[in-house]
Amino acid sequence: MQESRLIAEHPYYKAVRTISSTCQTTERELRVLRLFATRITTRFREFPLGHVYDMSYRRLGGEEGILYLHTRQGVYPFNVSADPGAFIAAFKRLRSERGSE
Repeated sequence: MQESRLIAEHPYYKAVRTISSTCQTTERELRVLRLFATRITTRFREFPLGHVYDMSYRRLGGEEGILYLHTRQGVYPFNVSADPGAFIAAFKRLRSERGSE
C-alpha cells in the first residue's frame, strides 16, 4: 500500500478570537483532516495510524458537531460543519484492512 496515498479528507474549523482595544471578534479558520494509508494529518499535527485508536462524532445541532480523534496521546476534538461519517468509515475500513495484513 502506498504510504502517501490520500484516502479521505474532511474539513474542520478552528474558532480564532482576536481582541482589540474596542472589540472582540471570532472567526472560523477552515482546515482539513487528511487520512493517508499510514497516518492522519491536520494543519499542525500528524498522528501515525497505529497511534489512533478510534474516531467518534457528536452532533451539536443541525450539521454542526465535534469529531473526536482518540489517540495514544489523548482525545483531540475537531469542530466540523458537516457529518464526518464517510471519513470515519474510511478510517475504520483502513484499520480493519491493516489488521488483516
